[in-house]
Amino acid sequence: MKTLKKIVILVSVIFFSSIFCVFAQNTGKKTILLNGGKKGNINFEHHMHQTIINDCLICHSFFPQKSGSLDESKDSGTIKAKQVMNTVCIKCHREMKKAGKHYGPLQCSGCHTK
Repeated sequence: MKTLKKIVILVSVIFFSSIFCVFAQNTGKKTILLNGGKKGNINFEHHMHQTIINDCLICHSFFPQKSGSLDESKDSGTIKAKQVMNTVCIKCHREMKKAGKHYGPLQCSGCHTK
């Protein structure tokens, strides 16, 4: 009976570990080209931000985790064009600067390129 219990526990651990690994690998593209409107597109370093922030919902509470969802959300009126930039990006960059940590651009031209 003890052997059966050990086998069940071992199989369970392997099963749940494999599920975790599958979901952990779904981190999206390394770099995402975002539509930046009139100011120019944004080469968004997705994996770098994931490593630094370590919380997908900081951004993805505004829009789904799928390709093109930011534009879809803006087009449908779910979010405003500059909403994510002003309430997430710039805010986070300023907080990182204030904390004395490495931070991202604080001006539009730092991310937008024409």
